[in-house]
Amino acid sequence: MTVPFISTKSIPVRERLIMALDVSSIREAQALVEELGDSVLFYKVGMELFMSGDYFGFIEWLKHCNKKVFVDLKFFDVPATVGRAIKALSSKGVDFATIHGNDAIMGAAVKEKGDLNVLAVTALTSLDRGDLDDLGFKCEVRDLVLSRAKRALQIGCDGVVSSGLEAPMLRAELDHRLLIITPGIRPVDNREDDDQKRIVSVERAFQNGADYIVVGRPIRDANNRREIAEKIQQQILSQFQ
Repeated sequence: MTVPFISTKSIPVRERLIMALDVSSIREAQALVEELGDSVLFYKVGMELFMSGDYFGFIEWLKHCNKKVFVDLKFFDVPATVGRAIKALSSKGVDFATIHGNDAIMGAAVKEKGDLNVLAVTALTSLDRGDLDDLGFKCEVRDLVLSRAKRALQIGCDGVVSSGLEAPMLRAELDHRLLIITPGIRPVDNREDDDQKRIVSVERAFQNGADYIVVGRPIRDANNRREIAEKIQQQILSQFQ
């Protein structure tokens, strides 16, 4: 039976897994990439690595290793500054980058993105309804995610970062016009100390409409990291056969 929300984009199946390099040093990140070998082809590099050393040298190293790169720095500043940052990043061979903010910020990023895919953050997967209340958003998570995704599409962003719980709604409302990148993936039972709240399994994420999934600690904290990465790759493959 055809799953109505399954991704229709021509993405190589093994590139649909994005590994989050949430480690404390460039050396540790390089060792992890080398350990995983060809089991992971796409990596997310975020703020922790940005603060740890030669961030852009590491990106060059990843590209030299024929890996795809997702810069997750969630750019949020005055529009002109964000535009200049995205323009500089687009010259470094990066594939994805995240931005946060209003229409003017998204518009400035889109204007300067070149071949870089700009992803708008909808609502962090670490947030639930109570957190949105604390932040002053007097609406449901679903309403906020849909509103931000509609604006991102209208302005010209390439995709959004969204929980797998909201992905079916986005597909139903916006079809396949935006890339959906889904973090908060948990192949096994969630740990008590996990800070992610809106989570889904690998299979459910793709059945709900994700184009890519982002997996971090389930691989990073495994005894056999490559084995877990390959298991996730097989779970992804099962959804596209």
